[in-house]
Amino acid sequence: MFTARRTRAGLAAAALFSTAIALTACGSSDPLDTPSESSADGTIVIGSQAYYSNEIIAEIYAQALEDAGFTVERQFNIGQRDAYLPELESGAITLFPEYSGNLLQYFEPDTEARSPEDVYAALADALPDNLTVLDQATASDQDSYTVTKAFADEYSLASIEDLANVTVPLTLGGPPELEERPYGPTGLKDTYGIDVAFSATGDTTVEDLVAGTVNVANVFTADPRIQTDDLVVLEDPKSLFLASNVVPLVNADVADDIADVINAISAKLTPEGLVALNVQSTVDEESTPDIAKNWLTENGLL
Repeated sequence: MFTARRTRAGLAAAALFSTAIALTACGSSDPLDTPSESSADGTIVIGSQAYYSNEIIAEIYAQALEDAGFTVERQFNIGQRDAYLPELESGAITLFPEYSGNLLQYFEPDTEARSPEDVYAALADALPDNLTVLDQATASDQDSYTVTKAFADEYSLASIEDLANVTVPLTLGGPPELEERPYGPTGLKDTYGIDVAFSATGDTTVEDLVAGTVNVANVFTADPRIQTDDLVVLEDPKSLFLASNVVPLVNADVADDIADVINAISAKLTPEGLVALNVQSTVDEESTPDIAKNWLTENGLL
């Protein structure tokens, strides 16, 4: 989920390599093609990962800034942090939707911060001097323990600690590596006192949860199936999981200029709202610009 710290020279080399591959494969469609020229004239250059959910958030940022009178350039579908973080550090990209916990672990692999507040505070200290973060959203894309709504209703489940009240054996489903992760069965026992059996469900975790093969599952909080399959993400009051809230990563030179616009978005972007946006993309097959425009309009930001 995260990579170890690298030197800036190493990051730059990785970025050049990634760019060369992209140019070979895609010709002029490379998302990092000479962005520095456009960022030098006051244009806000917004990047995104090659991930539909991240691109939707980036497009929301873009449309809101354009509506506020800023000139915006989109550099979407860049790839992973090794490729885009050097571009942010150089100023070629000025704004990027990120995820607080994963970004913190990129810079500080051994961080012990876990709660949204602690991760956010540690992240601000861990970033290079020319980068900063604006307000984080409550929306997140992180590990969770999730149950079906029927199971939650039957046992009045709202948080992980409520699993102690379940009167049937608990079986946790997730990828095979979850069994050895610090937030897996052992962490669940140590943190919440909850005993579970484990089933390595892999790619069929949600299907197994819905079918009742397992009754608790490790599901990412932005997964559109939370809405489409009527699932309930259990709250994590003791911070078993590393919080990874949506957070705008921005060049410090332009942070004050765009803060009001972007912070207003973060204030409206909820966990349920992000899941709904992802459903519109994956299930309803709406275009990213339409999804962004409709969300901004519905939330009174356009």
